[in-house]
Amino acid sequence: MNTAPAPDSPATGTVLTAAGTGLTAAGTVLTLTLNPAVDMCWDVGHLADIGKNRARVRSVTGGGGGINVARGVTRLGGRAVAVHTAGREVGRRLCRLLDEEGLDHIAVEIAGETREALVLLETESGRSHHIVPPGPHLDDHEGRRCLDVLVKAIGACRYVVASGSLPSGLPDDFYAAVARQVRAAGARLVLDTSGPALRHGLAEGVYLLRCNRAEAADLIGRDVTGFDDARAVNEHLLTTGAVEVAVTAIDDLGALCSTRHGHTELRAPPPPGQLVSDAGAGDSMVAALATRLSAGDDPVSACALGVAVAAASVLTPGTEPFDREVAESLRRNIRTTFHAAP
Repeated sequence: MNTAPAPDSPATGTVLTAAGTGLTAAGTVLTLTLNPAVDMCWDVGHLADIGKNRARVRSVTGGGGGINVARGVTRLGGRAVAVHTAGREVGRRLCRLLDEEGLDHIAVEIAGETREALVLLETESGRSHHIVPPGPHLDDHEGRRCLDVLVKAIGACRYVVASGSLPSGLPDDFYAAVARQVRAAGARLVLDTSGPALRHGLAEGVYLLRCNRAEAADLIGRDVTGFDDARAVNEHLLTTGAVEVAVTAIDDLGALCSTRHGHTELRAPPPPGQLVSDAGAGDSMVAALATRLSAGDDPVSACALGVAVAAASVLTPGTEPFDREVAESLRRNIRTTFHAAP
């Protein structure tokens, strides 16, 4: 199912793919990435202010929220198909990288150039810097085509993940339109985004939202420092009908998973190594959630794996994949506390 864009002009946006015919199998997680990137990870010993900094290229991979989620799903033994935009030379490189990796994907060709992003790891200090440009502009026609391709690809899959930022040109309520179409197709939407796109998506209603501390703070207008604050966020989401499942990640503390039945605190164990980069932690958590939900697990069990996978992912540089054995080891040591809904 690995598919690059057809060799037409970017303006035509022709897509040729088996998955695009609506034959996605049951149990497959479908993801949407409207603003993907070619992710480059470089190592430098010490980042000097003056003179040349000699770097080593550690990795070059296809990335962006939904693509990273699809990669995580397959790493956990699930099945995934990533729908994504691809534009010009960098877009062709993105498709080539995904093909070489063996990741099933559907490319929707656009006129603008797909972005490149950089993770710079200073090995002496262990600090990492994630540098991400805004990406291309999409017009209304390209946005509608992305939505049409997504709907055709849903097939029998039950879970669709929309993850990442909206590119310029698309309206703030684009993910709300995604939510309506996914619901109409009989599937459930997992949303992971921020800002106005997040607020509009929640106004339409989604099955599950995963948010980090910054996104959660934006929703309630105050800092989120612990489980009590996360509970205020999740209760707000549930009582307004924005979600059926709310997951708020609280950095190294773990996460709070909430449903109409109550709130479950999932406390992460200490990591077995130095924290290197959090660039892929959120996407890894969403991948675990989607993988286990599509396999029939309840949200709390799925979230437990999500916390473990996120903790494992911060031990790897840049956006490199998490170690599955480390994640499974951490999963066994997660402590949970349940508070029933009144």
